[in-house]
This record gives sequence, structure tokens and C-alpha cells, in this order.
Amino acid sequence: MLPDALFLNIHMYGIMISVGILFCFLVLYGYGKKIKIKMDFLDFMFFNGVMSIMAGFGSAALFQAVYDYIEDPSAGFNFDGGITFLGGLIGGAGFFLIIYFIRRRKIEGRLIDALSMVPCCITIAHAFGRVGCFFAGCCYGKESECIFAVKFPDLPNRVHPTQLYEALFLFALFGVMSYLLLKKKFRYNMSIYLVSYGIFRFLIEFLRGDHRGELVGGISPSQFWSLGMIVLGVVVYFVMREMLKAREGEFIEAADESEDEDVEPDEE
Repeated sequence: MLPDALFLNIHMYGIMISVGILFCFLVLYGYGKKIKIKMDFLDFMFFNGVMSIMAGFGSAALFQAVYDYIEDPSAGFNFDGGITFLGGLIGGAGFFLIIYFIRRRKIEGRLIDALSMVPCCITIAHAFGRVGCFFAGCCYGKESECIFAVKFPDLPNRVHPTQLYEALFLFALFGVMSYLLLKKKFRYNMSIYLVSYGIFRFLIEFLRGDHRGELVGGISPSQFWSLGMIVLGVVVYFVMREMLKAREGEFIEAADESEDEDVEPDEE
């Protein structure tokens, strides 16, 4: 286990979060150019993304505060209980979509054309963030003597490094989605992300050893939202399929109209 602080009070958790955000935007512009998204729209996604990330951190703290209050109202409502990724994802995504629909008529480009790239950006940032969690010693697993178990300074026994399990899964998911997007022109990465991460997160919660609160049925808040992600992923697939069909119909209709305009009338 490496120490959290390196030097001059610089912490690996913050460094990994920063690295993740940097890679998020490198993927945004790099992949965006490869799939031919207009630069103006990429710039809009960048600035909207920066604001959404800030909103997401606030939402992550708010969700955790709500979970803690539900479990123990006598402790009061406070924001010192940490943050939760899924709470941040919900808040950040909601903020992004609100700004997009407000500005939609004033920007060139449609979100549906870049939607398969978005989960690549999210996943690479999240993967580095989970590495940061490992260095910080948070989000740890249950006690274990397996070959992968580690000993954190603040814990009495060795535990599953669930942070690294999740980071490895996210890096692998990023690789798969990147291949599908760049090599196969796949348009449904958002569904792949929602369903696969939802399933993984639901299952890995059984290995988590840190306190995260409980919701209905004794499941953790993350398991509750994971089930929602799985359902949403299926819904997104069918909605996108219909939207893409309609989009292709628009292109075909526009092409037919253009051909009709190019045809000159026969001379008598």
C-alpha cells in the first residue's frame, strides 16, 4: 500500500482525479475528430462538461448526505459523509442535458451523433478515479486473505481491493467501447455502458466493506441505482434505434430532394 500523500501535501487521490478528467477531455477531442464531430460542438461539450463535472461533485456529496440522513436522521443533515459516484453521475448528466436542451437551437450538431463517444469519456475518467480511491483507502472491500487482498493503514485486516477490481473493469470497458466506436462505427455504446456497469456495480457491492447506507430491501444505494442503470440502458437502446432510423430517413429524403433539384428538365 503506497502512502496517500507524496510530497508537499500533494495527494494521489487528487492527482488521479485530475488525470482522469484530463484523459476525459483528451478522449473527447481525439475521438470527436475521428468520428467527424464539428469542432464547435466539441467545444460546447467541453465547456458544458467542465460545468457538469463541478455540478456532479456537488451532487455526489448531496446524494451521500441524503443517504446518511435517511439511515440516521438524529445525526442531522450534513455534507461530511463523503461522495458517491452514481450520485455524481446522475447530477452531472442531468446538468449536462439541461444545458444542452437550453442551447440546442443555438449550436450546430446533435448529441445523438456524439452519444456513443460520451461513455468512453466517462469511463476513462472513472477508471483513474478508482485508482485514486485505492491510494486514499476509501471504497475498500470486505476482509479477505485471498492473493489479491491488501492491508490499508487505517484497517486492522487485509481486504479486497475493490477499487482496483473496478478500475480494471472500467479500463477494459473503455477499451471495448473504443474499439466498437472507432473500428465498427457502433452507435449504442451508451447502452453498453449503462447495462454492463450497472451489472458490475450491483455485483461488486457484495464485496464492499465500507459503510454506504441501505435503501429498500436491504440493498445499498448504489445497487438501487445500478438496477435503474440496467433498465435505462435497455430503454436507451430502443429509443436510439428509432431516432437513428428517423435520422437516416432525413438524410435519404434530403439526398433525394437534392438529386431532384440537380435534374434539368428535358428540352422539347
